[in-house]
Amino acid sequence: MPSQNNPHILGTAPVGKLLVQYSLPAIIGMTLTSLCNIIDSVFIGHGIGAYAISGLAISFPLMNLVMAFCTLVGVGGATIASIRLGQKDRRGASEVLGNVLLLGIINGILFGSISLFFLDEILVFFGASAETLPYARDFMRVILLGTPVSYTMIGLNNLMRATGYPRKAMLTSMVTLAGNVVLAPILIFGLQWGMLGAGLATVLSQFVGMVWILHHFRQEDSYIRFERGIYRLKGGIAASIFSIGLSPFLMNTCASAIVVVINTSLKEHGGDLAIGAYGIINRVQTLFTMVVLGLAMGMQPIVGYNHGAQIRQRVQRTLQYGIIAGISITSAGFIACECFPHAITFLFTDNAELSAFAETGLRICVMMYPLVGCQMVITQFFQSIGKAKVSIFLSLTRQLIYLLPCLLALPAVWGVNGVWASMPLSDVFAFLTAVGMLAYYRRKGRKEEPGSA
Repeated sequence: MPSQNNPHILGTAPVGKLLVQYSLPAIIGMTLTSLCNIIDSVFIGHGIGAYAISGLAISFPLMNLVMAFCTLVGVGGATIASIRLGQKDRRGASEVLGNVLLLGIINGILFGSISLFFLDEILVFFGASAETLPYARDFMRVILLGTPVSYTMIGLNNLMRATGYPRKAMLTSMVTLAGNVVLAPILIFGLQWGMLGAGLATVLSQFVGMVWILHHFRQEDSYIRFERGIYRLKGGIAASIFSIGLSPFLMNTCASAIVVVINTSLKEHGGDLAIGAYGIINRVQTLFTMVVLGLAMGMQPIVGYNHGAQIRQRVQRTLQYGIIAGISITSAGFIACECFPHAITFLFTDNAELSAFAETGLRICVMMYPLVGCQMVITQFFQSIGKAKVSIFLSLTRQLIYLLPCLLALPAVWGVNGVWASMPLSDVFAFLTAVGMLAYYRRKGRKEEPGSA
């Protein structure tokens, strides 16, 4: 009798039930991950000060680059593993596990070492001033030293979810959140280690999560697990992982570049506290986009398996449910930010000037937020079916093709508000592009298979 952890139920169980079963733990997991970042910001804002929030915002581009190299391996590996399982290739999925582990460790060591060596120069380029550089430096030193831990935990957690264990993947996030909630106030307030304590709390909590995941893949009853012969890098597997993972990699890399432009513009038109305001806005928006990302991660094994098994109707039904849920999530974010901007910003700071920047920016930035959920789901859908080029294109449209020109033009006219207005304007164009691409794909699919949905 098949277990609920047997990935082959992805091709037989009702799609709606599967989407709840896989997405809900992923959503909870991603929400907890985002709450971890929010908790860091809250403790930093109230325990260290307004300029520490700005220093944290300066670190965002580098944090995005950290995540870029992490998702290059983790997301790509999860997609390839689920497609292999859809093809009934259990051994192939196990080899993907070994390659994800090795590539994550190698990437973590190389990226962390190089970034540490040039850390001050990188942070100044990202917009740090004499007031904010010490805060950003203290935080990022610890984060970069911990990149091998972060890459192993996040990469293998994606694989755990994709191979039939969504609840365990959710528990990983719960474990790391609990660790951060306990450690952050002790290190920041109790030991008064400031930004160093905030970074250390993050890395130590991820280490606990990593141990949990490694234990899972060592167990005999895990559907895929650590075994002999999988610890060799294979060119074909690595190329497939990088090909699929290139989409989120480029998305995070472009996000890093865009945040640099945003920080530079905010520093010119509003100063360090305007950058801090963006740090608050970014944390709030990330909470809702992480929920959508959790939804998309839950969709990924369902879509990937059924695409590999060539069950087209189940693929399309999963996408439809995902779009409806994605729009609902970002619409909730829109309502919360438009109705309660003061309450939200007060969570992070009691500095009046910083709050004023953040409240205005928050209400402008989310004006077209309901559309973001749809655009994200469609982008992740193309990634899940192995259409890397389409996913990469859609990942780049909002940030490079639409947002960057707006950021270069509008602040010259409207100052800080021009920075905020650039975001909803680019959301509209990115949404229209994603919907147009999906319509083209479906028309093409119907021509190739006239009887399919």
